Amino acid sequence: MSIACGSRHSCDQSPNAAHTVETPCAKRDRAWVLAASVLGSSLAFIESSIVNLALPDLQLDLDLGSIELQWIVNSYLLMLGSLLMIGGASGDRIGLRRVYLLGLALFGGASFGCAVAPGYGWLLTWRILQGTGAALLVPTSLAIINVHFDEESRGRAIGIWAGASALTTALGPVIGGALVDVAGWRAVFAIIVPLSAAALLVALWRLPHSEGRAQGAVDWLGAGLLAASLWLFTYVLINAGGSVESYLMIGLSVVGMGAFLVREATARAPLVPLGLFRSLPFSGANAMTMALYFALAGALYFIPFNLIQVQGYSALAAGAAFLPMTLMLGFGSALAGEQLKRYPARNLLTVGSLLAGSGFALLAIPGTESDFVNDWLPGILAMGFGMTLCVAPLTTVVMGSVDAERSGIASGINNTAARFAGALAIALLSALAIQLFSNELSTRLADLAVSESIQQEMLAGSHRLAELAPPADAIEVAALREAVTSSYVSTFRRLMMICAGFAALAAVLAWFTLGAVENARGGQAEDKS
Repeated sequence: MSIACGSRHSCDQSPNAAHTVETPCAKRDRAWVLAASVLGSSLAFIESSIVNLALPDLQLDLDLGSIELQWIVNSYLLMLGSLLMIGGASGDRIGLRRVYLLGLALFGGASFGCAVAPGYGWLLTWRILQGTGAALLVPTSLAIINVHFDEESRGRAIGIWAGASALTTALGPVIGGALVDVAGWRAVFAIIVPLSAAALLVALWRLPHSEGRAQGAVDWLGAGLLAASLWLFTYVLINAGGSVESYLMIGLSVVGMGAFLVREATARAPLVPLGLFRSLPFSGANAMTMALYFALAGALYFIPFNLIQVQGYSALAAGAAFLPMTLMLGFGSALAGEQLKRYPARNLLTVGSLLAGSGFALLAIPGTESDFVNDWLPGILAMGFGMTLCVAPLTTVVMGSVDAERSGIASGINNTAARFAGALAIALLSALAIQLFSNELSTRLADLAVSESIQQEMLAGSHRLAELAPPADAIEVAALREAVTSSYVSTFRRLMMICAGFAALAAVLAWFTLGAVENARGGQAEDKS
């Protein structure tokens, strides 16, 4: 197989191999390869967070409850997570450039559909397609870097990719808040369309042409079993209840996951080579990814509701609250990747997770009336600093645990872990939030001694959380509003402490699983001497 790097220059080839092997491109072409990869993947990452600031406005405009809002977010995350490995495997088999271009076209078109969606059903449909396009973009973008950069420059390139991904994810709330204030929630989807078109042009112009590097057909059956299992499980979490239907779906999701594992263990060309998980660093890094991104996704989902619906921030001000974290992630992630030359990944990831966890815990401090600098900024700074130490080293550990031929699937597995952790966090924490909020509100309403009918009406709407409004005929409107905001703040505090606990779990996983990396390196050094 052969590759043309850019429009005129060729990558090196291995003439003595049984088949042509891709090797790094010339230095003059790497900047374009990196730019093309970062542009598309950044759009996929920013879309996973930009919508968060639009949710309160979207809730009002389309009159949605908590369950519908969760599906607007989770439909994207689930498609991204469940199809990432198909994206990675497809890139490995039919060519990274082809899959990347297809992902860009689908992602941009679906973003336009979201922007003009007339109602919830259409918006949900286009979000599903948008997530599908993102699933093609993310793993192939990282695999392109892993293939076309040599070992010496790969760490820094991955650091830049991770930094750009982290920066755009963190910039999502800032951009989303500004767009919502100016033009409403539809603008957060419309802005993606011209950016996708620009990324597509750059990719067509300078991205290397390539053929598939791995053999065998794509495991569509495995992909279907994985996607169905994740969707069924998430559906039960979001639409929680003790009905026979819920128990049946739980059983089907467990059976589906079991069938997926059997399929992967017996397939000639498995979607997920289970042998990869024999590597303790690979397994540990993915487990750590799930714990850390569970915490991050949960926090980023609920913070905007607190800032906008309780603290009274505008969407722009709420988005700007994330700016300190944004700057840290954007400018610090590449530097954190470089620190792997000086410090073990185990140390960086353990300290980073603990710092992020302390940030989540600090975010549990603000009350119904708070000051941003004294109450919110310390937690946001700690969260940002901790995530900055984690993002690039974590990605480098995962990609360094496999050979180049498996880079696409390794990226897909790790990103699946992160996206499913996000979907799981939103589903679980939202279900818990409704229960906690309902209990808190019930206690406060009883203390107010309001009529039974008002209590029942308020509790029936508890799924709206902080957006819950007192009945139009209620006399105690101010007291009822205070009960709602106080109940939400109490709920929010507990959720942030849960996020802190998951970040601490990530630190434990890093310490006890990534130590094997350092021990192995030490052993190899002794053998060589």
